[in-house]
Amino acid sequence: MKQSLGAKTIACPSPVWCIGSYDKNNKPNIMTASWAGICCSSPPAISVSLRKATYTYHSLFDSKAFTVNIPSQRYAKEVDYIGMASGKDTDKFHVTGLTPVHSDKVNAPFVKEFPLIIECKLIHHHEIGLHTQFVGEIVDVKADSDAISENGKADIKKIQPFLFSVTNRTYYGIGQIIGKAFKIGKDLPNKAL
Repeated sequence: MKQSLGAKTIACPSPVWCIGSYDKNNKPNIMTASWAGICCSSPPAISVSLRKATYTYHSLFDSKAFTVNIPSQRYAKEVDYIGMASGKDTDKFHVTGLTPVHSDKVNAPFVKEFPLIIECKLIHHHEIGLHTQFVGEIVDVKADSDAISENGKADIKKIQPFLFSVTNRTYYGIGQIIGKAFKIGKDLPNKAL
């Protein structure tokens, strides 16, 4: 029997991403975000939802661009700090020792040390309530050469991203392979309704 938990933001797991942007003074800033994900295939697009209270919120409106920086597990401490400090009064790049790099595709910085970067131009925003959803068209994806598999694609095992559980406010690494997508379900009967 299922037990009701109420109307809550429980989606297990949530990504741990850092959103890069320039503020109105062209200072690079990053914030940790978990309310995010791919939202369209054509055009390729990604969304991130931010509260108006965040410093990054206003930067996205000003610059019309952002980066999604996917950290590896070895940067969990820095990423956690990035999520607690405000770019309004803190230079998070300086404190964490991470390196801001100006994107060559959009007006936003990315984190040099993180293995996977998604560069986006802002194409939509939707005020939902406490959060505003920003939709960015993906204009480029950059990956460290040692995070790319032999077939030329980003390799999750080499990137070693980590996940956030909102229910216990804990970070988790990725787990074992359980099967190939679009393959393990093929042995079930294909019955038309």
